[in-house]
Amino acid sequence: MGKLSTSDFVIFLIYFLVVTVYGLWIYKRKKSKTTGSKDYFLAEGSLTWWAIGASLIASNISAEQFIGMSGEGFFIGVAVAVYEWLAAIALIIIAVWFIPIYLKNKIYTMPQFLETRYNKSVSLIMAIFWLFLYVIVNLTSILYLGAVAIDSLLGGGHLHIIMVVLLLMALFIGLGGMKVIGYTDVIQVTVLIIGGFATVYMALQVVDQRINGAAVGNALTGLDTLLKEAPGHFKLILDKPQVTTTTLSMPENLAAQKYIALPGLAMYFAGQWIVQLNYWGCNQYITQRALGADLKTARIGILFAGFLKLFMPVIVVLPGIAAYVLYTKGHLSNFNGVKDSAYSAMLGLLPSGLKGLAVAALTAAIVASLAGKVNSISTIFTLDIYKKYLKTNTSEIQMVRTGRWAIIVAMLIALVFTWTDILGIGGEGGFTFIQKYTGFISPGVFAMFILGMFWKITTGTAAIVGVILGFLLSIFFNSFAVELFGKETWIYTAFTYEKLENGAVKTITEIPFLINMGWSFFITVAVMVLLSFFGPKVNPKAFTIDKNMFKVDNRTLFLIVIIVLLLTAIYVRFW
Repeated sequence: MGKLSTSDFVIFLIYFLVVTVYGLWIYKRKKSKTTGSKDYFLAEGSLTWWAIGASLIASNISAEQFIGMSGEGFFIGVAVAVYEWLAAIALIIIAVWFIPIYLKNKIYTMPQFLETRYNKSVSLIMAIFWLFLYVIVNLTSILYLGAVAIDSLLGGGHLHIIMVVLLLMALFIGLGGMKVIGYTDVIQVTVLIIGGFATVYMALQVVDQRINGAAVGNALTGLDTLLKEAPGHFKLILDKPQVTTTTLSMPENLAAQKYIALPGLAMYFAGQWIVQLNYWGCNQYITQRALGADLKTARIGILFAGFLKLFMPVIVVLPGIAAYVLYTKGHLSNFNGVKDSAYSAMLGLLPSGLKGLAVAALTAAIVASLAGKVNSISTIFTLDIYKKYLKTNTSEIQMVRTGRWAIIVAMLIALVFTWTDILGIGGEGGFTFIQKYTGFISPGVFAMFILGMFWKITTGTAAIVGVILGFLLSIFFNSFAVELFGKETWIYTAFTYEKLENGAVKTITEIPFLINMGWSFFITVAVMVLLSFFGPKVNPKAFTIDKNMFKVDNRTLFLIVIIVLLLTAIYVRFW
């Protein structure tokens, strides 16, 4: 892997200085207007629609996408873009139906939503649950995957230094609060998009040069080459493979592994919607950007993010497909065939200067996500645990100070877990690691939120049982269902395949985790509904729903129509 040149470092330094100077300017400009803890944690009333939209994208697109999704693009193809494209529809649903409920009831954190709708027990359980998930799963994976990618571009041997530098950059932004995060994210997402598209453009030129022998590569010709050389990688819906024991040398083995991750049309009936709506609508890390705004601003900002989402697969999936074609044709000697190294391998082919821009884009995504994540961690800890249970009479200044200390502690914990990859993120595959383990709690959490919002009968007892049951069912389907009921039942099909792990061949039999998630959700909802019938006919803590809350103005409707039409065209083309 080639190292960065002087021009690469200059470009990266310019990016770093721009973000630093702009962040300081925003902090000093807004500091005099700070009204308290809610202003620090939520930037109450300060973020414009474009800042909200940019911050949502910058916080969402990270090493998980650049490294993990490019890796899945190398292994599976464009089918993995469902996580990006379906997010656009999920964001429409959030903007129209979820956000009005949050804003009308003055919800600032997700645990607060649970306390308002259910009770303090549900709120406390989930606050602790989210803190554990954000620190141990999300923060660690973002840091580890990002550091590995940048380290490979520098020639290796700098992993721990890079981890520390990334955390320090995120710490600088995170300590400034949501205003600094929100507005610096505008720069971060600009660098991310420009650098990402520039990387893809040059990668396609390289494909044309190396595959077709062109003296000067043409990006459109390179794209056409990908379509011709890897038609299976441009299929959105994967076919269900034969249920059979496979070996490493058989094509069915790879087909089984791909279907495990993305189970064709079946995932659209439940699993994908649970992933999307839970992530974008019931997740402090995401919703926090819109909770401090008015309804009109929040809606336009969320839909702006949905529009940008349509273009993200070009940045994060195409490089992986390009790496696949070059690798299979013997034109990627700097690549070891490990999917999570695909994006770094493509960056290694870029010319001096552009490589620095690509690294700046990757760094921007990582730092923005780290800063946004630790801000959410500090918000939940401070508002939902520290203020309510540890020091109820705390001052506004003390709350902000506590939030900053929470950021520092969370970063130190993440550093400990990523220093030697204790969690095995590298072996699992970054994108799959996050989706799979987040999926353990998604069914119960989403069931609790969706019933709590729109069904007045739902009780606090049903909510507690639901979140625990959803977690237990996810573990059951993932680890025990096949052993008890076999590989083929009327509700699922399990697949057996072989996989290399640490140089040894391992035989694995499992059900696609998105199918597990779907059944865990449906069973959880059924149990919650049944339990709720034993409570009052209308829960006194139920939200008052006014149909006028969900009406949208013409500008909002226009954006929704544009997003739906573009997404329809995409699915018609790649179905």
